[in-house]
Amino acid sequence: MPSIQVYHYDAFTTKPGKGNPAGIVLNGDELSEIQMQEIAYQVGFNETAFLVESEIADWGIRFFTPGHEMNLCGHATIATIYAVKTQKLLVEKSTLTIETKAGVLPLTIDSTSDKETDIIMNQASPTFQAFRGSKQDLAKSIGLQETELDDQLSIVYGSTGTWTLLVPIKELAVFQKMKPNNQDFPSILQEIPASSVHPFCTETYNPQADMHARHFSSPYSGTIEDAVTGTASGAMGAYFATYMDKGFDESLNLMVEQGHEISKEGMVGVKVSKRANTLDVKITGNAVYVNDMEVII
Repeated sequence: MPSIQVYHYDAFTTKPGKGNPAGIVLNGDELSEIQMQEIAYQVGFNETAFLVESEIADWGIRFFTPGHEMNLCGHATIATIYAVKTQKLLVEKSTLTIETKAGVLPLTIDSTSDKETDIIMNQASPTFQAFRGSKQDLAKSIGLQETELDDQLSIVYGSTGTWTLLVPIKELAVFQKMKPNNQDFPSILQEIPASSVHPFCTETYNPQADMHARHFSSPYSGTIEDAVTGTASGAMGAYFATYMDKGFDESLNLMVEQGHEISKEGMVGVKVSKRANTLDVKITGNAVYVNDMEVII
């Protein structure tokens, strides 16, 4: 039986063991979709990314949770491009495009040294949809009382490539006691049953951060919680610009922290700019190599 080499990188951090782990497979074209899913299941990370050839972009990337394929994954994209860059598969190239199931997205690589490489990733145009379900049931599904939700802000589904329910919370202190009942999500999130749930607030641990969050997975993904999320941070930045700071000028720069409650803290940079009738959203992050693993398929 063939073995496949999977590289483990942690994204949105420079410290192994922190941030969000991603499995990276650099020879995705040699695998079938069924094999990709099996590898992602065996690896067990929230996402495993498979680098493939593309006829319309520099590369294609496919993303799999242990349970299903995703259209887009921010942290796995950051980790993949960091791996491609540091393993010298991109020689003297600082801009490129990637084909995903959320569209073709441009990226920029900002390298000041081999140890300091930031990946700037464009997100899909932000989209929002109202949540009309029970706030009481929603709060209960993440271990909270309805009174701990911030009733001054809207609860909405947001997407910059992947749908998540953005849930504003009053105080940072309650994030420690959150306990998701992921299996309850589909019955509560009737508008988009496969959505994840992303509680956030503007109180932070790090004084350099503007927002704090946790990210609870859709039960269909086969995971419970994502440590530090890229696409959800992009959606959260677009939410901030749309619902919290409507008077911002041409651009808005935010730092988003996540992962503290599960000892996997990391940081995502989010830039939101006005463009025609929509918003342009970019996320910035780095990554660090952890180890290799062999998966038998």
